[in-house]
Parts: sequence; C-alpha cells; structure tokens
Amino acid sequence: MTMRRAILGGSAFEEQIGYARAVVDGDQVHVSGTTGFDYATMTISDDVVEQAEQCLRNIGAALAEAGCGFPDVVRVRYLLPERADFEPCWPVLRRRFGEIRPAATMLVCGLADPRMKIEIEVYARRPATV
Repeated sequence: MTMRRAILGGSAFEEQIGYARAVVDGDQVHVSGTTGFDYATMTISDDVVEQAEQCLRNIGAALAEAGCGFPDVVRVRYLLPERADFEPCWPVLRRRFGEIRPAATMLVCGLADPRMKIEIEVYARRPATV
C-alpha cells in the first residue's frame, strides 16, 4: 500500500488556502509552486534573482524532509509574470539543475501576490532504500 504524506513548509498561505508545500506519494515527491517568501519571517525580496534563490532554499527544505534532494528532481516548472525576469535567474537555476537536467517548462502568468516575481514547482523521485 502506498503511503501519502503531506509536508508543511510553514507558509501562512498553506493554512489560508488549504494545501501542502509537498506531498510524498510512494517514491514520488510533488513540490507545490514555491515562491521567494522567507516563510520564517513572511518577507520577500524585491529582486527576482534573490526570490529564485529563496524559492530553491524552500524547495530544498521540502525535498530533504521528503527524503530526497535536488539530484532526484525529474521535472521543474517556472512561473513568472514577466518573461524578461527569467533570463537573470538562469545562473541560479543552472547551479541547481545544470548537472541534473530535469525536464523543464517556463510559463508567463499572473501570480497570487504582486510582490511575487517567480514561482517554481518540482517533481522528484525518492531514491530506493537499500
């Protein structure tokens, strides 16, 4: 029987909206769209690159709690309100995903809060336990 487990990241949005930062379902880990908020302080930088870095810190924490890490990511989706903001983030994203090469998509769309300049979601596969 597959065990499903929700991972909460401490965001006020999780409670207000009714979702989990990530869901572990067997060997699959689904990380919700994650923004650049520092959930401990509920603050967010005005800089898109700093937001991308914080998104990845938040995602990394969820992956670690799920028993995996960035090398286990198989799919990533980037959501940005402004297409021009994507390229400045490439060096940050390349540091995390350049060797892993997950399948990736970038979409231009509105986000829930006008302070948000990037949102990232990932799907990972947990390594088999020995």
